[in-house]
Amino acid sequence: MSDSNQTQLAQPLNPAQILAGSQRTDFDVIAGWIPQGAHVLDLGCGDGTLLHKLIRERGITGYGVEKNDANVATCVAKGLPVLQQDLESGLAWFEDDSFDVAVLSLTLQAVHQTENIMREIVRVGKKAIVSVPNFGFWQHRLAVIRGRMPVSKTLPYEWYNTPNVRVLTLKDFEILARDVGCRVTRRVVLHDEKTVNLLPNLRGSLAVFEMQ
Repeated sequence: MSDSNQTQLAQPLNPAQILAGSQRTDFDVIAGWIPQGAHVLDLGCGDGTLLHKLIRERGITGYGVEKNDANVATCVAKGLPVLQQDLESGLAWFEDDSFDVAVLSLTLQAVHQTENIMREIVRVGKKAIVSVPNFGFWQHRLAVIRGRMPVSKTLPYEWYNTPNVRVLTLKDFEILARDVGCRVTRRVVLHDEKTVNLLPNLRGSLAVFEMQ
């Protein structure tokens, strides 16, 4: 990692000392796919809730990456190892295969440089785990038919204050992954903490993908 990058790094505390955060549906799936003791990069880590969970439950090492000042401060206060960076600038400061797993959880839709970050996460991680909200979920489709932008658990913002700059369906994500050279090795589609197998692009509100 280049010394020229301006970063803010907090040394991790003992997992028992780190504050626990609220749970999110995709976090359990992500944690279940990460090997015990893996070296992990959590991109767009927010307030560090997932990072804390992985340290506590999976004994991982690694970093979170977050650009929001308040979220970085929260991570630092929790003793979580966090780097303050904007994902839009890429991950050039990390070498190839620097991490066992690179995670991007409900963040891809808020990134402008979508294709670049997809290529980068499979470059720096031996595998990547990405979770995305599904704009093709039937309730979202119904909202659009009624003339409104959807607001839901996975898309919780109004159109005028959302940080999201992209909308995508599960099929859209899989096509993008193929087009940028990523191979999807595993997928789970979810709604209300339940796995969706029948008509997943219609009945699932979010999905978690594992890629290489």
